[in-house]
Amino acid sequence: MTVESGQAFAHAGDIPWQDLGGGVRRRILCWDDALMMVEVAFEAGAVGALHSHPHRQASLVRSGRFRLVIDGATRDLGPGDVYFVRPDLPHEALALEAGVLLDVFTPARQDFL
Repeated sequence: MTVESGQAFAHAGDIPWQDLGGGVRRRILCWDDALMMVEVAFEAGAVGALHSHPHRQASLVRSGRFRLVIDGATRDLGPGDVYFVRPDLPHEALALEAGVLLDVFTPARQDFL
């Protein structure tokens, strides 16, 4: 099953994961043009490489421990911790242990579709 734009309900277990390589995979949980929620799973030691994008991003650490670098500032975060990335700021994530991030983007990441 894939999630259609603006779909009111979806069961996460029915949404396939996309393998991004390097111990990282993601699945788009819901989206429309203005907003997108994405679950990203990391194996221990996996890296979300340094990048930037024009979207605002708010993220929740659902499980595991991560070292986040946002615009040169570094923090270690664990379950329940959150972070916010303003548009165009360079950021990266290192999984200190296996874990899952829940990312919300506005507007939606068309490059993920």
